[in-house]
Amino acid sequence: MTRQNIAARARLLAGSMLFASSAVSASGFALVEQSASGQGNAFAGATAAAEDASTIFFNPAGMTRLSGRNAAAGLHLIVPQSDFTNRGSTSPVGPLAGGNDDGGQTALVPNLYYLQPLTEHVVAGIGINVPFGLSTEYDAAWVGRYHGIKSEVTTININPSLAWQVNDRLSLAGGVSAQYIDVTLTTAIDLGASCFSLQAASTIPAGTCTTLGVSPQQSDGLADLSGDDWSYGFNVGLLFDLTPDSRIGFAYRSKVSQSLSGDARFSGTTAGATAFLQNVIQPSQQLVNTTIKADITLPESVSLGYFLSLNEHLAIMADWTWTHWQRFNELRVDFASLQPDGVTDESWRNSSRFSLGANYRLDDRLMLRAGIAYDETPVPDAQHRTVRIPGNDRRWLSLGFNWRFSATTSLDIGYSHLFVSKTAIDSTNSKGYEVIGSYDSAVDIVSAQLNWRY
Repeated sequence: MTRQNIAARARLLAGSMLFASSAVSASGFALVEQSASGQGNAFAGATAAAEDASTIFFNPAGMTRLSGRNAAAGLHLIVPQSDFTNRGSTSPVGPLAGGNDDGGQTALVPNLYYLQPLTEHVVAGIGINVPFGLSTEYDAAWVGRYHGIKSEVTTININPSLAWQVNDRLSLAGGVSAQYIDVTLTTAIDLGASCFSLQAASTIPAGTCTTLGVSPQQSDGLADLSGDDWSYGFNVGLLFDLTPDSRIGFAYRSKVSQSLSGDARFSGTTAGATAFLQNVIQPSQQLVNTTIKADITLPESVSLGYFLSLNEHLAIMADWTWTHWQRFNELRVDFASLQPDGVTDESWRNSSRFSLGANYRLDDRLMLRAGIAYDETPVPDAQHRTVRIPGNDRRWLSLGFNWRFSATTSLDIGYSHLFVSKTAIDSTNSKGYEVIGSYDSAVDIVSAQLNWRY
């Protein structure tokens, strides 16, 4: 199979794993939606609960608590709202023209897990999921178009793991990850302003812009950048029983360093803009179609969870997750042409997520779930917030239930509403276009998961 065929199949698989993307629902552009059972608890105690096969993602050491072969298939509907209100955005020569918009996109995010014992004390499992994802898409004429129109990051992670029950109280586990990433970014370019700037500098003859029929903010070009890559990482986990009714879990997922390669395509959105691009800009080897490279490090994370069964009906749980988002310092695109590197200063900070939850078993068939969480944003301030990822601190309120159809089959349903703090943005790009405004955001998530034991 050729490299081109492999890449094509990977893109098809990634597309099937993330049917549509969304404004992310965890810190940065991480996706915590890896389990519907965890969704009902706001993922409190996810590293210690080990209730079903989705423990493969949160803490593979939990596989030793499950008897026989287990499988889980989950689907998460993410419905974000991200309404932008302009509050005086400017260009180098005056106010920015364009309307407000909602960049949020509804998503369906799936995950699959399977495990089976190899020996009395060793269990093997595999998870296929989407640990990172992002898509914001605005109208092509919105006020922030020179900062971004479409931003899509799709990943697919294939994660086989092994767990070893050391003794009656301690289990250890490790796994490797093969991770595919596909990125698409589009941005408007103010070709009308470029034309008048060149004309004012006498680089092109007077009257050229009028002849072409181009004018600032009315004759845009479009930059369309895309790239993909495969890379690898690892994860480890530990589960320790403090007492017969309580346990702690620890999990670590490594960074994954991706080196993307792809293409840049430039076009005009009007006849005059196209003529200016082709006859004036591109002969100087600027804004020409070319290949590109970009490096991005998807960060490592550490999680610590606690699970306590108070009695045969009630259990409580807690979780803390830390993510090393400082690795996302800048987004740099290297063009093979004479085009200068495209650089966005991100300067993200590390972030934590805290959650508390409870399960209440009504009877042999029905268990109720609830949870709350506080999720810090890694974006340091309004100046480093971008229209591509306009995130802020989030407060989770979650509910859910597990229904047992039989001794071998059950269904989990989870729902979360995310309250997002009022989000200010004051971002200036390298061309001097400043987006000033605020986002009014919220997220609703509905999750469903079927669990089997054989």
